[in-house]
Amino acid sequence: MNTKFEVEVCVDSIESAIVAEKAGANRIELCSSLAEGGLTPSFALIALSKKMLKIPIMAMIRPRAGDFFYSELEFEVMKKDILCCKELNVDGVVFGILTPQGNIDKERTKELVILAYPMKVCFHRAIDMTNDYLKAFEDIVECGCTRVLTSGKENKAILGLDNIAKIQLNSKGRIEVMAGSGVSADNAKEIYSKTKINHFHLSAKTIKESKMEYRNKGVSMSNDEFSKEYDIPFTDSKKIEAIIEVLKELI
Repeated sequence: MNTKFEVEVCVDSIESAIVAEKAGANRIELCSSLAEGGLTPSFALIALSKKMLKIPIMAMIRPRAGDFFYSELEFEVMKKDILCCKELNVDGVVFGILTPQGNIDKERTKELVILAYPMKVCFHRAIDMTNDYLKAFEDIVECGCTRVLTSGKENKAILGLDNIAKIQLNSKGRIEVMAGSGVSADNAKEIYSKTKINHFHLSAKTIKESKMEYRNKGVSMSNDEFSKEYDIPFTDSKKIEAIIEVLKELI
């Protein structure tokens, strides 16, 4: 078997990006605020990541948390962010745009694909929020996207394998299909067995404790309980290494 597997790791800090590369990731998806599903990273984070990493970088283009129907002003922000990524020679961008009815916004998607060229374009898990999954996939292909990230219209990819398998079968080399959400060494073999995809997306999240010695227990900067104020999200290299080892067994 000559299957070539690729592992993409989603990170939201320069430290995590470096860890992911050292652990063997083939590519990173760079964003901010992973806790909100990933938002557009800062210009500085993109620039520094490009400087320090050798593996390809896909930058998230998502101007806010929440749904994937964007106002005209938000769409303008997305276009500006894509141009910034192009200036920094980023390898690709990641976005998803829907209509209020739950369809792919083909007009806007095509506009961003054209604007992003020659960068690669991944349409992210907004596909999992569409009203007709198979039609949405064909629309994404028509728009010229390079890759689609999906959990098969389920909360976790392991639950959506039937749908992922369908679009993988329908892809016929036109687009890369990548599974994401809850992907790990524990289920990678089953995902491949049932879908035959070779692109795997994970965040490999862990938590490291803050090094702050003084802690004001009366103030929190988030809506979460105080204890999470000093929990720093980080990338676990062992989780990346583990899934790579599992995939090597399938080659």
